[in-house]
Amino acid sequence: MITASLKKSTLAAPVTGLENATRISSIDFLRGLVMVIMVLDHVRAFFHVDAHIQDPMNMDTTTPALFFTRWITHFCAPTFVFISGISAYKAGEKSRSTKELSLFLLSRGLWLMFLEITIITFGLTFDIYYRMFVLQVIWAIGVSMVVLAGLVFLPRAAILTFGVLLVIGHNLLDSVQVTTAPLNYLWSALHVPGMLHPDPDFMVFLVYPVLPWIGLMALGFYAGKLYQFGFDARLRRRILIMAGLGCMALFLLLRFTQAYGDNQEFESQSAIWKSVYDFLNTTKYPPSFHFLLMTLGPALLLLALSENFRFKVAVVLVTIGRVPLFFYVLHIYLIHALAYFTALASGYTWHDIQTSQNFGSLPAGFGYSLGSVYVFWALVLLLLYPLCKWFAKYKARHRNNPFLSYL
Repeated sequence: MITASLKKSTLAAPVTGLENATRISSIDFLRGLVMVIMVLDHVRAFFHVDAHIQDPMNMDTTTPALFFTRWITHFCAPTFVFISGISAYKAGEKSRSTKELSLFLLSRGLWLMFLEITIITFGLTFDIYYRMFVLQVIWAIGVSMVVLAGLVFLPRAAILTFGVLLVIGHNLLDSVQVTTAPLNYLWSALHVPGMLHPDPDFMVFLVYPVLPWIGLMALGFYAGKLYQFGFDARLRRRILIMAGLGCMALFLLLRFTQAYGDNQEFESQSAIWKSVYDFLNTTKYPPSFHFLLMTLGPALLLLALSENFRFKVAVVLVTIGRVPLFFYVLHIYLIHALAYFTALASGYTWHDIQTSQNFGSLPAGFGYSLGSVYVFWALVLLLLYPLCKWFAKYKARHRNNPFLSYL
C-alpha cells in the first residue's frame, strides 16, 4: 500500500511491479524519474545564460555537457504519455463500466487542457493579461485522454492498430502544408508546431502537436493489460524487455539506413563526436518515429528492470511519481519565482523584469553557467520533495475522495 511504501527507506525495500490492484510502484518509479529529469530541462530554460540564444542540440555551438543535458530530457514526454495510457487502463479496472471509464477520461482530459491554458500558462509567463497560451505536454495528454475516451469502446485490436498507425504513420504527413485559416490552426494543433497569431495582441505557442501523442497514449492503454491484477510478473517483464530491445534495434536500423521515420536525416560528420550528436539529434516537435523509438525503447527496459530495484532513491522517486500533477504545477511556479528573485539578487530591477521581452519575463543577460544550473536543479528538488511526500500521504489517507484523482 502507498502509506507502507512511503515508510520504507532501507535497501531491503524493492520497487515491486504490482503493489496492489491499483498502485504500481515500478510505474510510479519511472514516472518520478522522468519528472526529476524534466525539472533539469526547465531549470536550464530559466537559468542557463544561453538558454534563449543557443540551441543545445546545435552541434556547431554546443558542448558535450550541454548537449546531453538537453538530450536526456527527451525521454520525459514519451515516457510520461505512455505511462498515462497504462494508468488510464488501470482506471478502467476501478470503473463499473466502459461508459464510466470514458466519462472519467473525458473529464480528466478536459481538466488537463483547462489547466494548461490557465494555471500552467500563467506559471510559465507570469502574465496576468494572458496574452499567450503555451500548449505543451499537459495539453497533449489532455487531448489524448479525450480521444481515448472514445477509443475505449473499440476492441483492443482496434486500439492497438490505431496507436500503431499514428505513431508510425504520422511522418507521412510531414510534407502536407495547410495555410488557409482557420484550417491552418487545426493542422498546427495536429501536426505542425509553432507560434499562432489569431489576434495581433494574442498568440498561441503550440509546442506539442497531438497526433503522435494520441497514438502513443493508445499504445500505453493497450499495454495496460500487462499490469492487470494477477498478470504473471515474469511474463510481463519478458514482454517489456523484448519490446524495449525491439524498439532500440528498429531505431538503430532506421537511423542508419534513413529508410523512414525522420526528416532530420543522420549524416556522418568530420568528427566522431559530431556524428554521435547528429545520430541522436532526432526530431522532437512533433516527435518523429525515430524519436519515439529512441526514447521508448530504454523506457520499456527500465520499466521491466525497476520491478526489482532495491535502493533508497527508488523510494524517493516512487513518492514523486505518485503525485505527478501536483509536482508538475508546483515545479513550474517554484522555478519561475526562484529565477525572478535570483535576478533581483543579481542586481536587476522589477522594471527590467516587467519590460523584458524574453520568455518568462527574465531580463536580457540574466543567467548562469551549466554547472550552476545543476545546483539550482538540486535546490528545486530539495524544496519540492517534502511537499510531495506530504501530499502523497494526504492522498493515501483520503483515497476515497474523487476530487483527488484529478490532482
